Formats: sequence, structure tokens, C-alpha cells
Amino acid sequence: MQARVDTQTTAPALGNGRYLVRLPWRERDVDIEYQWIDAIDSHAPVVIFLHEGLGSIDMWKDFPAQVCKATGMRGLVYSRPAYGWSTPRGKDEQWQPDFMHQQAHEVLPELRKALGLQAPVWLLGHSDGGSIALLHAAQFPSSVTGSIVLAPHVMVEDISVASITEAAKAYQTTNLREKLARYHADVDSAFGGWAGIWLNPEFRAWNILGELRDMGTPTLAIQGLDDEYGTLEQIRSIARLGPHVSLLELPQCGHSPHRDQAAQAIIGIQDFVQTRRQK
Repeated sequence: MQARVDTQTTAPALGNGRYLVRLPWRERDVDIEYQWIDAIDSHAPVVIFLHEGLGSIDMWKDFPAQVCKATGMRGLVYSRPAYGWSTPRGKDEQWQPDFMHQQAHEVLPELRKALGLQAPVWLLGHSDGGSIALLHAAQFPSSVTGSIVLAPHVMVEDISVASITEAAKAYQTTNLREKLARYHADVDSAFGGWAGIWLNPEFRAWNILGELRDMGTPTLAIQGLDDEYGTLEQIRSIARLGPHVSLLELPQCGHSPHRDQAAQAIIGIQDFVQTRRQK
């Protein structure tokens, strides 16, 4: 693994081990909030955590630290543009159906370059972050050792649209906005970007299975049996694409395996990582 680049001299510290790094993206600069989780071995492999559609560094809680402890890896956790304390969406910026492709093919490569992570890494993504992990691994297979995806989306289902519609109503009529505001400098930026694109009729045709067809990256896909944002067809369709995909379907678990069944998810991740290292 290449040495980590020290960006602290060029980007401000946010406290609590958080920093901002400035990246060029689509004819502008964006600041990305990031945090390292260090293992005992400074030369250990790196796993990059990619949060959900309403997530941020803070919303992972201590799950990244638990994963790193269980696997002996170092972790990089970051908030994508529009989330956490990263650069918010522009006032009139509307996300397009390729918004996850942009994150996988443009933003994440620039972040890896800025932080000196050109060598192969592991990816761990939840929900939209899982989709981004799959897209990044498919586009840059030689730079990804393995992918772990929690409740990823590979297609748009009616259950997804229905649940996001209800979330949008709750954002306007309950204290959901107040709860989410603890995790984002501009909560309307985060929620509006996510709900706006997922409820856009043009997004109903979004499907990435064709792009994953030739993906050779070893992948563990985890989903709850009670996921309110997607059916098990999301991960089972991934498994049908090739022999390098393992599935873990968890009972009594909704859309967030790392919260609903954290212990079982970590055991599955630990086993998967250890098996891949032995090959």
C-alpha cells in the first residue's frame, strides 16, 4: 500500500480527527470531509466506507471502528459532496440519473488520488454507497481488492419509491429534518438531493446490472429480510452475475444491517475478508 499523503497542511481540520480535502470536480472545487481509522499496523490494507443516501461520517456511528478492529484494516470514512460537512449542493443544483456514477467514476478516484490511495483497497458501502462501491469496482477492477455492500441498489423498485415518498412526507411533517440536521451542515442539501433524484420519474429506468456483468471483484452482499427500501432481488441479482459474489441475508433486519444486526454483519464481513486473504 502506498504511503498516505498528508493533506492537513492544505486543508483545514474540523476537530475530532476530521479534515477537509479540496478536490477538482466538474469545473469547480469541492471540499470533502474525511477521517482515518487507524489499525495497529500502519501498513494494513485500507477499507473505504461509503455512506447511505442520507448518511455522513457521523451516521456510521462506531461501525467503521468495529469493522477495522475485526479485520485488522485501516479505515477511511468520508462524506460525499452535499453531505456532512462536505461542500453542499448548489442552490439550484439538481442531481441527474447518473449521480451515483459521478461519485464512483469521478469523485472517489479524485479522493483516492489526493490521499495517496492508488494501490488496491477494500470498499464497504451502504445503500446508495453500496451501489457506488459496485460501480467503482466495476470501473476500476485492478484497484479494488474486494467489495462489501450493505443493502445496495442495482435497480429501482416500487418498494424503494414508496418508502422514499413516505420519507419525503415525514421530512415535511415530523421532526425528521431536525434529527438529520445533527449530521449535516446543510440538511436540506442532503435530503433534497437524495429525495429529488429518487422520486424523479426519469430515474425509474436506472439499472446497473449490465455494468456489473463482467465484474470480477470478490463481493459480499448483505441485506435484511425486512428491508423497507428494496427486495432481496437487489442482492440476488448481483449473485447471478458471477461466481465471486457471496450473499448474507439477515432475519429481523431492515435497510441498515450495520445497525439492525451489527454483530452478525461484522462476523460475515470478518469471515469474508479472512477467506479472501487466504486465497
